[in-house]
Amino acid sequence: MMRTLFLHPPSYEGFDGGAGARYQAKREIRSFWYPTWLAQPAAIVPGSLLVDAPPAGLSLADVMPLARRHDLAVLHTSSPTFAGDVKVAEALKAENPSLLVGLVGPKVAVEPERSLLTSAAIGFVAREEFDFTIAEVAQERPLASIDGISYRDHRGQVVHNADRETLADMDRLPFVTPVYKRDLRPEDYYIGYLMHPYLSLYTGRGCRSRCTFCLWPQTVGGHRYRTRSVANVLAEAALGQRLFPQVKELFFDDDTFTDDRPRAEAIARGLARLGITWSCNAKANVPRETLAVLRDNGLRLLLVGYESGNQQVLNNIKKGLRIDRARRFASDCRDLGITVHGTFILGLPGETRETIQETIRFAREVNPHTIQVSVAAPYPGTELYQRAMENGWLADQDGAALVSEGGTQLAALSYPHLAHTEILESVDAFYKRFYFRAGKLAEMSAELIRRPDTAARRLREGAEFMRFLGRRTRTPATQ
Repeated sequence: MMRTLFLHPPSYEGFDGGAGARYQAKREIRSFWYPTWLAQPAAIVPGSLLVDAPPAGLSLADVMPLARRHDLAVLHTSSPTFAGDVKVAEALKAENPSLLVGLVGPKVAVEPERSLLTSAAIGFVAREEFDFTIAEVAQERPLASIDGISYRDHRGQVVHNADRETLADMDRLPFVTPVYKRDLRPEDYYIGYLMHPYLSLYTGRGCRSRCTFCLWPQTVGGHRYRTRSVANVLAEAALGQRLFPQVKELFFDDDTFTDDRPRAEAIARGLARLGITWSCNAKANVPRETLAVLRDNGLRLLLVGYESGNQQVLNNIKKGLRIDRARRFASDCRDLGITVHGTFILGLPGETRETIQETIRFAREVNPHTIQVSVAAPYPGTELYQRAMENGWLADQDGAALVSEGGTQLAALSYPHLAHTEILESVDAFYKRFYFRAGKLAEMSAELIRRPDTAARRLREGAEFMRFLGRRTRTPATQ
């Protein structure tokens, strides 16, 4: 068995774009998701080590000594960080010429040959789901015999092996919580709307929805929701509870945990028996009766992708959501006391100055507890990227223009009637109009009084948010 290093490489300071982030950019406040997509194969490979450099504050100099202690290094990469990640791979290879370096992640899954040809330091890339692919590489099997990888043969020619069969029995995957315990610190991971410290798990992979912008289902996870059994999920939840007594909340990071409602309700009842507070992703179409069951069994918060307040924009991105249904859902959550963090995207196909204002009004109306506003990010491998290339909306084809030199989001799409600079400037206007109103300010002030245990954190996050807006105001949007 090869001594294997799983590495989320050093990147922009505070950059949350690792193997678990849905949006690969530095956020408005300090945010880090667990690197679950690396922890999963690390749980399969005996004696491996998982290093998540950005949240741990590690530099390239800090991780360089690891090169000589390992035979195999598996680096997670993304479109915005690819150039920097290749430099890390080259540095590790220079430190230990016998080190085999492989790259994983959506970027190399959709552009395997182009990725390989970028540098001789890259020994292979793994496509699709890569858990058992990496396990076979670590077992020192010949690369030619491993499904799901692309590599160079002895002549230097790129070879694409057969695709790996999609994993159907999700219970075959070992728990990731022991890897978290061995290699990570929950205190390093922050998400503004989740209690701190939190723990993040997947109970399944894939998403039935066809949203044109969404990265993971179109590149790695697929559009079939494959799930772990209820008993399997509850067993890991109980293990996490024992391993991490300091954790205050469990978050299920499935694309849409609420798609299988009977299963979600069964898991919720099991979590209630364990006394676990939990949150999850959800569509804005969950019926009130299901919401009530989840709330009664420990659900605290739902992360909801509203995206837009304009029906035609939602139709353009194949969201499969009606505005009136989203309004009813928001009302049900408010009545039931379920906290909602709402996410919105500006600059999607069909966006205009008028639809941006419509979305801001909609956000104020449904009034989630907190919001996240992103700009449309056309990641390679998504339908949005393909449409952007066909219609000339995207000047840069490499994905590097998705983030600034500091790792914050940039507006990559530009339309004849709506420039990318105006889209980006609208993000700040959105935040200000949502948060800087009397009712919302009173709500946030009341929370500080009601929850003095979180006051210090909220004040810190508020200061970070204001500094973020201040930097954006001073920085030209044309960068």
